[in-house]
Amino acid sequence: MIYEEYEELYKLQQKKNEEYLTIFERDLMKSGLAQKTIKKHLNNVYFYINTFLLKEEPLDMEDGCGYKIDDFLGDFFIRKCMWSTPGSIKTTASSIKKFYKSMNEHGYISNDEYKNLCDIIKNNMEIWQLDCDTFNNYY
Repeated sequence: MIYEEYEELYKLQQKKNEEYLTIFERDLMKSGLAQKTIKKHLNNVYFYINTFLLKEEPLDMEDGCGYKIDDFLGDFFIRKCMWSTPGSIKTTASSIKKFYKSMNEHGYISNDEYKNLCDIIKNNMEIWQLDCDTFNNYY
């Protein structure tokens, strides 16, 4: 892919992601969460879908439901984010799960895709947190 193609796809996906984030924000506001909590969830999800999923090739939001969540929370987030802690992995995963639940409820992803995401998070959370703790204490 040449740079111009990448740039065009990047901008297109980023615009779609803004629409998804607007839907997510509305859902969070309807749930009665505090504005500070809503902002935290939005920032966590924004980083995942607009930084991580778009960094190498512009991936659709839907691509974040599969193995990419493991690449993100189990590797990229630990090594590249100076604020990564076992606790921040858990809160970021929570934000991402809430986002994809919203996307599922609005028909943007299937029940199977959402379940797959939740299973990956559940099955790997302890490993990600241990890896993060090890990385933070030894590197």
